[in-house]
Amino acid sequence: MHQDSEHQPWEELESIVDTGDSQKLDVFLEEMDSSEIVWALSRLPEEDQSQILQMLPVEDAAELVEALPESQAVSLFQELPPDRAADILSEMPSNERADLLGTLQEEGAEAILVRMDPEEAYEARQLASYPPDVAGGLMITEFLAYEAHLTVGDVLEDFQAYAEEYSDYDIQYTYVVSEGYILSGVLRLRDLLLAPRTRRIDELMISQPLHVEDATPLHKLGEFFDWHDFLGVPVTDAAGRLLGVVRRHDVEEALADRSENDYLKSQGIVGGEELRTMPLLRRSSRRLSWLSINIVLNMIAASIIAVYQDTLSSVIALAVFLPIISDMSGCSGNQAVAVSMRELSLGLVKPFEVLRVWGKEISVGLINGIVLGLLLGLAAWIWKGNPFLGLVVASAMALNTVVAVSIGGTVPLLLKYINFDPALASGPILTTITDMCGFFFVLSFATMMLAWLI
Repeated sequence: MHQDSEHQPWEELESIVDTGDSQKLDVFLEEMDSSEIVWALSRLPEEDQSQILQMLPVEDAAELVEALPESQAVSLFQELPPDRAADILSEMPSNERADLLGTLQEEGAEAILVRMDPEEAYEARQLASYPPDVAGGLMITEFLAYEAHLTVGDVLEDFQAYAEEYSDYDIQYTYVVSEGYILSGVLRLRDLLLAPRTRRIDELMISQPLHVEDATPLHKLGEFFDWHDFLGVPVTDAAGRLLGVVRRHDVEEALADRSENDYLKSQGIVGGEELRTMPLLRRSSRRLSWLSINIVLNMIAASIIAVYQDTLSSVIALAVFLPIISDMSGCSGNQAVAVSMRELSLGLVKPFEVLRVWGKEISVGLINGIVLGLLLGLAAWIWKGNPFLGLVVASAMALNTVVAVSIGGTVPLLLKYINFDPALASGPILTTITDMCGFFFVLSFATMMLAWLI
């Protein structure tokens, strides 16, 4: 491992970049695995990272870009000369090429596209026009398709003639198309290799193959691969014309990225992916845009305590239970948020089904609220020897749990209905409401029973 040597790997990389020795750079990187390279590269100044992409052979530069986080790759491409960026993109898979171009600023992307092979540029524009979370945005266009009237010999001759080009393809199946490039069947390589060379491929193909349309959303693709043990599925347009192939691992990666982005948003990282190599002010502003709102919401919740400060000063034991009730209710609410977010992403619930979801959550909230309330109320009774304190705490805990799951279950649907990102806003709304209600229930119940609590 390079990190055990006299110099750290990024120090050695920086030294090599300073010398401009491309061959030495290539040898050095070959000795490292991809995770080490990304780790070392992230420690370098951006101009050195860009220089490395210019020094490497174009195929190795493309592999390096594929290994980088998307935000880091985009930053580097914005610094590269358009000619070099076009060369690197030409060596990348079609779906990753389109994703990267779609993330670049329009002016920069166009400067690169005009320097690419016209056919590749047209294809990249077509793929970049799709949303990233549908089949068209995830598919690759490196696949093999042959007309139905061709023979096995014709196909094998094509394999041999273009062996070098096809060697980079992820080939498990070939596809059979009819006039107009309409998908007719799927041909297994095993059947192709074992069949007589004079036999027509439409006699060997699997007719009426399973396929998905280009507008199929990500969650539907996930369901497809859950049900079918395929490595990939052909993608067609509404007319049945073959457009590309969506691979299982690309769908799994996209689902993982979506979950990660939703988590980051729920934690207040606005704008999706954040890396510590990003400019300081950009990282700070992304976090502050959420934190500054959250501090206002927390001040609103804290104002409830100010209203009931006399009650709190009379029964100081209540101060112990306020954060417990707030935190436990928040946990219950977050569980409901997670379920609603998951069902929305899978298409199992629609934004207009708020009342049905609310009814389901109230049932769970009542059971869990009563159980949690009894446990917390019993602890308060044993601690202070006052059953009325236990009653106040138990009642507040039970009611606030019902409120929390109601908010947690329905707010994501309501936000989705008004086209607002539920992953970003559900957390702050839930936290504020559960804090306000928790404080209000405890202190108002305690005020009503103050004579029995003192």
